[in-house]
Amino acid sequence: MFVLYLLPTVYSVGYLQKLYLPDPGPESFAFDLNGQGPYTGVADGRILKYKGPLIGFVEYGYTNPNRPARFCDGTNRTDLAKICGRPLGIGFYYKTGELYVADAGLGLVVIGPRGGPGRQLVTSAEGVPFGFPDGIEVDQETGIVYFTDASARYNISQIPELISNKDATGRLLKYDPKTRNVTVLLRGLSGASGVAINKDGLFLLVTEFVTARVQKYSLKGPLANTAQVLLNLSGSPDKIKRNFVGDFWIALTVQSQEPTPAITLQGQKINGNGHILETLTFSPEFNSTLITEVQEYNGALYLGSLYVGYVGVYHRIWRI
Repeated sequence: MFVLYLLPTVYSVGYLQKLYLPDPGPESFAFDLNGQGPYTGVADGRILKYKGPLIGFVEYGYTNPNRPARFCDGTNRTDLAKICGRPLGIGFYYKTGELYVADAGLGLVVIGPRGGPGRQLVTSAEGVPFGFPDGIEVDQETGIVYFTDASARYNISQIPELISNKDATGRLLKYDPKTRNVTVLLRGLSGASGVAINKDGLFLLVTEFVTARVQKYSLKGPLANTAQVLLNLSGSPDKIKRNFVGDFWIALTVQSQEPTPAITLQGQKINGNGHILETLTFSPEFNSTLITEVQEYNGALYLGSLYVGYVGVYHRIWRI
């Protein structure tokens, strides 16, 4: 005799909360060791910190120590990135409280544990200037900073040209704070966007916006210092972020032409083997033409974009 047990189907619905900003463009997020935040970089070059619903976002720091506040505050001009700064990727090193920033105009920057002005660390590698640094990841065990340079040929105000010409001069880089040396780990990337390290520090996952794929770069083991294509995606990926379990969320912008042109904004969760575990669609509630980051924190998903004036916080409700 066999007894068949039917397990209930569990699915989720959700709602989007909006944390409004004084300036648009929350590309990516970070939370400090005490769980405070989110921190985010915006279009006018500042790093902002969320202080709760009564206060909202306040200024935490800025990447250019000589930033002219009167000139820069409130701007969203990408051609001013070298003057005002344009933080695209941010990440804390918890042991020191320092915030590392991949800044499109100023290179790799670090902001001290009390915030305030940043300190420029590197602007080139192997004699080749950065086009615009994009994603960042800090290894909490070693303090090593991994980051991407989207292109060695184009800057942030030339993204349409980068895409149309299928530029493949992007790089994956490593910065050692102890030696202050920067090393190129991977070359020939096409729109190098996000980077994330796995839970055990064995490998990095790197997203390429133009070729719509994820590469896996091994840090240890028999395949150390080599890369392989892990996953081809259905849309253009931006940042990739690991969650507390060890899986990864990819921000995905999917463009379709049939039956009518449309843009779908998604978060796709994968594991380290490239298996897709979950796909969530945030359109039309997250009203943008581009999604740059999906970061899971305390059960919510934080959504970033170059264009919107708020941080999207997607709360899931599980139902049976």
